[in-house]
Amino acid sequence: MSIEKQFKELVSQYCQASPDELKGDSRFREDLDFSSLDFMSFLGELEDEFDIALQQERIVNIRTIDEALSMIQDLQEAS
Repeated sequence: MSIEKQFKELVSQYCQASPDELKGDSRFREDLDFSSLDFMSFLGELEDEFDIALQQERIVNIRTIDEALSMIQDLQEAS
């Protein structure tokens, strides 16, 4: 399974959209209605699912699906 597909499957567990409906410019809070608690839980699952360690300074700048995917890919390449 591709990183993008795996990522969108995970996102869809936290919102009312199916993985196929998620667009790169979809914003977690504004478009997908993530609460702060949802987002924090989601970040923990991202770390587990992709075996990465998220960096606080990067997390605060994540707003969209594309930004999060880019961060995951960067972290996986750096490992």
